Amino acid sequence: MLISDNKIPVVQMRFMNNLALINITGRDKPGLTALVTSILSEMDVTILDIGQAVIHDYLNLGILTELTDATQEPLQGIRAAIEKAGLSININKVDEHRYTQWVQQQGRRRTILTLLSRKIKASHVSAVSVMIAEHGLNIDKITRLSGRIPLAGSEKKTRACVEFSLRGEPPAQFRENLMALAGQLDVDIAVQEDGIFRRHRRLIAFDMDSTLIDTEVIDELAVVAGVGSQVSAITELAMTGQLDFHESLRQRVSLLKGLSVQVMAEIADRLPLTEGVEVLFSALKMLGYKTAIISGGFTYFGDNLKARLGVDYVYANELEVVDAKLTGEVVRPVIDAKAKADILSELARKEGIAMEQTIAVGDGANDLEMLAAAGLGIAYHAKAIVREKSDHAISRLGLDSILFLLGISDREHDNH
Repeated sequence: MLISDNKIPVVQMRFMNNLALINITGRDKPGLTALVTSILSEMDVTILDIGQAVIHDYLNLGILTELTDATQEPLQGIRAAIEKAGLSININKVDEHRYTQWVQQQGRRRTILTLLSRKIKASHVSAVSVMIAEHGLNIDKITRLSGRIPLAGSEKKTRACVEFSLRGEPPAQFRENLMALAGQLDVDIAVQEDGIFRRHRRLIAFDMDSTLIDTEVIDELAVVAGVGSQVSAITELAMTGQLDFHESLRQRVSLLKGLSVQVMAEIADRLPLTEGVEVLFSALKMLGYKTAIISGGFTYFGDNLKARLGVDYVYANELEVVDAKLTGEVVRPVIDAKAKADILSELARKEGIAMEQTIAVGDGANDLEMLAAAGLGIAYHAKAIVREKSDHAISRLGLDSILFLLGISDREHDNH
């Protein structure tokens, strides 16, 4: 292969076999793919693989071809057309043995790695890529799922996401090492198998307090009742797994005895939604998901969110009320960690879907069983013990970034 003065290769070769990889790069414009494939079609070429990417109007087109004996020399004809279009072309022989090995890899496990941050830096991609290589995996494709980030400042919080498609069998320590790396880089990294269920989830269940809403309702009630510091301390012990949930709930609710139900209405009206909740629910409805709140919190507030967000199911604890005042008791049975997981399983059966098609999102220790039972369990802005024991964690972005883990890009969502 000779290189002309304008750096466009001139094809002057015969192949020992009939396999050739054609790479074409340059400024993109309409009709270039049609031009290239039209020329190849006249040469009776079989396309074995094809891939195209455009980054900032710059084209990279790769075509793996099988040539007939008659077409090997006339590949010269494609050079003139590509040169005329102002593009560069490179043609390389492909060894038949390596091609056979490549074909045999078909159907082998693939892994999706999702990198999320407010802004993604070269250092982030570099560190992740090095770790991928160190664990014996190959990167097949990198795709940006987030929208384009403007150079000028924006009132909105930025979010960035790129998805890596990996080939190979991840070793046992791969996920653990990535989670440690995520902490060092201050980014979120999720790893999941690229299986049939990834883009076909059908049911998503949320914890309520500190997940859908940016507060703990029982702490809000306690402040009004004048026992804020006492209840907050017990809540912290429960969320970090240092105190049994049943006991913590009993202690906290008992301190609310005598509180007027009017206070609940006032608090419900001002519940602060976490970042991205409304965007996420809009997308989930569009995609036909069933949604549920499965919470150790209280039904009064869950029903309020059901009306605001269009939630399909609400399961939570009920505060006992007599004469419009809280009695300091919870109506039995209590929804605890085991009950949460059981309810998720029952909802999946009711909806006629596999557990692999379920998603669970939560932040506290009493969410761990539900997260483990779901096809995709996500610790959202969670306590350290929950992040460590969960397969996936989002700690830097809003709740709508869950869409990225489903492989849904901003462009796909915005178009609808």
